[in-house]
Amino acid sequence: MKALVLAGGSGTRLRPITHTSAKQLVPVGNKPVIDFGLEAIAAAGITEVGIIVGHTGPEIEAYVGDGSRYGITVTYVPQPEPLGLAHAVLTAEEFLGRDDFVMYLGDNLIAGGITEFVQQFADTEPDAQILLAKVRDPERFGVAELGPNGHVSQLVEKPSEPKSDLALVGVYLFSGNIMDACHAIEPSPRGELEITDAIQWLIDDGQTVAERTITGWWKDTGKLADMLEANRIVLDTYEPRVVGAVDEASEIQGRVVIEEGARLINSVVRGPAVIGKNTVIENTFVGPYTAIYHDCRVTNSEIEHSIVLEETTITDVGRMEDSLIGKQVEVGRSERRPVAMRLMLGDHSRVGLT
Repeated sequence: MKALVLAGGSGTRLRPITHTSAKQLVPVGNKPVIDFGLEAIAAAGITEVGIIVGHTGPEIEAYVGDGSRYGITVTYVPQPEPLGLAHAVLTAEEFLGRDDFVMYLGDNLIAGGITEFVQQFADTEPDAQILLAKVRDPERFGVAELGPNGHVSQLVEKPSEPKSDLALVGVYLFSGNIMDACHAIEPSPRGELEITDAIQWLIDDGQTVAERTITGWWKDTGKLADMLEANRIVLDTYEPRVVGAVDEASEIQGRVVIEEGARLINSVVRGPAVIGKNTVIENTFVGPYTAIYHDCRVTNSEIEHSIVLEETTITDVGRMEDSLIGKQVEVGRSERRPVAMRLMLGDHSRVGLT
């Protein structure tokens, strides 16, 4: 079995962060999202991995490299335009051939990985296997409708009036027959080749489409709220670890990770939280569910339930919460102090607060 990881797309729901960065490289718990998928694929025993890339391809390739640190071999497959998941499959046809493969959306996280689902697919040998999860907002996803026999009868991509709350999770398992389906379908009204249409083609053709409903958490990190929620979930799994320097005037409370080279100076960090390598926290309160990446500096501030990317400086901010701050950002105070702020800032931003 091979794997196809989708790391293209424009990430419109995470702008302005994604104007200059790949959404799959935004970290949760100080770990780029794409790592979770690649590690899950490797843990399932899959070593041949194709990665679909778009305009952020050079950034993805520079980070992932040849895949050897994950225990996999990576082939990069450029997709000129993001014209749908089925289009991505066709783009990778030369790499995939007629082999079985798992398709993993690179901005998704799934509790417990995919090993169990890969094994189920190998044991039962359906033509396709989809993963489903109950969601509150099914109109955002591909939705599965179940027939009287409890099996999938209809798949609809982002329906305006969903008839089910079962969303397709961003992991699919396919036999080579999916190629025939992807070649057979036409673009949807959105102008894309939808993987839901390809799977529906298999169903209508009498082929076997198995479904599995996941019971653990699953996150599509395409929006700010989902990214922060994924960060919260991941931080809840961390064990305390202090490798950096903590002075006598500082205090650590709960599950906190202080990485190598980081320094706490007259500050309080209340977990779950992680402070990245070579980051300096001075005269600051870092609250729960905060991840501050490497080489940052936060001074005279309060920050909680937020993600801060690398090489960012935050100074004299009274309180910041529910925020995603890009890399190499400078946030500083002008005069007045607001009670709280909620920010989503792109890379290289300069913000003066009044």
